[in-house]
Amino acid sequence: MYVLGIETSCDDTCCAVLKDEREILSSVVSSQVDFHRKYGGVVPEVASRKHLELLPWVTQEALSQAKIGLEAIDLIAVTMGPGLMGSLLMGTCWAKSLALCFNVPIVGVNHLEGHLFAAYLEHQNLVPPFVALIASGGHTELIAVKEWGIYHLLGRTRDDAAGEAFDKIAKFLGLGYPGGPIIDLLSQEGNPSRFIFKAGFEDEDNFEFSFSGLKTAVIRAYQSLEIGPGDIKDLVASFQESVVRVLTKKTIFAAKKLNVKKIVVGGGVAANRALRKRLQEEAQKERLEVYLPSKSFCTDNAAMVAACGYFHFVRNPQRYFSVKTLEPDPKLGIT
Repeated sequence: MYVLGIETSCDDTCCAVLKDEREILSSVVSSQVDFHRKYGGVVPEVASRKHLELLPWVTQEALSQAKIGLEAIDLIAVTMGPGLMGSLLMGTCWAKSLALCFNVPIVGVNHLEGHLFAAYLEHQNLVPPFVALIASGGHTELIAVKEWGIYHLLGRTRDDAAGEAFDKIAKFLGLGYPGGPIIDLLSQEGNPSRFIFKAGFEDEDNFEFSFSGLKTAVIRAYQSLEIGPGDIKDLVASFQESVVRVLTKKTIFAAKKLNVKKIVVGGGVAANRALRKRLQEEAQKERLEVYLPSKSFCTDNAAMVAACGYFHFVRNPQRYFSVKTLEPDPKLGIT
């Protein structure tokens, strides 16, 4: 079975072709970073218009790399939420048009579940139960996975997502956009112990997160400084240290509390070098296994959407969506 995956939840226009369960024939991502950089963040209207412009080209490129035509596609999987409404509309409208024209079934995919399937694609030995941390620019959530397709939300951020905090701090400091990779790079040359920051709920035994107060603390620390050459590097390294510490602490706590031995991490923040290193180190101490996607599959991509869509269609082919019933939902939850 050939599956065409389409992902447009935010500002990346993505298409992929998957053969059966895990064979990735192509995965094309057209980033809009250059268009949004001057604004310091994603502009929803700009993102929607760029998706409309890029979707035909990205689709054709994915098919070309897979060496097949649209007539060979057996299933279309498209992100239906959560995300930006305009962006989701562009992706779902394009997917429904293709499904109608070529008379193929269509499956709506939850973007958050898609991030779980990024690990599924690359780790064939990954079998539930496990605890999943999804950390990105829009989400920070801990999820208990009893079986593939059966999820329980343990906790989420009460305000800013982890990736959002990275972007906002970088914007305030004039470092550029997107903030995550920039801060990750600068932090390697900084002293993470110079400033002591704490995220919300860090010292509480629960699964909740809060990064708004942390962001304010970093801004106040910056305003109290007489900035020298190394101050910014120390500041962002200390900020990153606090984010990595609380994400790791809560995830390990969740795994131990639920008595599971596996941890899955997904979302753009999962590409952060410090987080990947800390999680693996702390998990090893507790004899837990950590499953991390490669960095290219941490960020938004359509291969994970195709894998998730394939799973649900094969599991219950009678429940796939029709072009009449599939509608985007920007606030779609995983449970």
